[in-house]
Amino acid sequence: MQSQRTLELWVGIFVALGLAALFVLALRVSNLNDFTGQDGYEVIAEFQNIGGLRVRAPVTMAGVKVGQVKSIELDEQSFLARVVLSIDPRYDELPDDTSASILTSGLLGEQFIGLEPGGSPMFLEDGDEIMLTQSALVLEKIIGQFLYNMASGSGDSE
Repeated sequence: MQSQRTLELWVGIFVALGLAALFVLALRVSNLNDFTGQDGYEVIAEFQNIGGLRVRAPVTMAGVKVGQVKSIELDEQSFLARVVLSIDPRYDELPDDTSASILTSGLLGEQFIGLEPGGSPMFLEDGDEIMLTQSALVLEKIIGQFLYNMASGSGDSE
């Protein structure tokens, strides 16, 4: 009787550890594990097209995560997508002429923002705007342009 009770205890511990591991994995996949006491500072970037960019998407520089997308909204005056980036306070010396591009990890992967530092001696501060931006490449537009060029090019060759 005692050995069966011990076996049940070990099975319970094993199941609890498995559930905890699944919970941690879910947090890692959804980027919810980035809750820290430090919010960092916010900078703004405006794009003509953000593609599939989502809130909490990573912001990277040279492949290193330096922040995340905090919010996305439409600027009703310029009709551009206004993206607020939360940058980790450790990276407080980004030049103010830094450029931002919407990139894709892999062929069909998630989108993120990649920052390229400029050469200015002045640094981005809380509330500043990144002026140099490159919108997301939309695969449908590229294919449409290619097909249009092929169709118009075939008529000229005859």
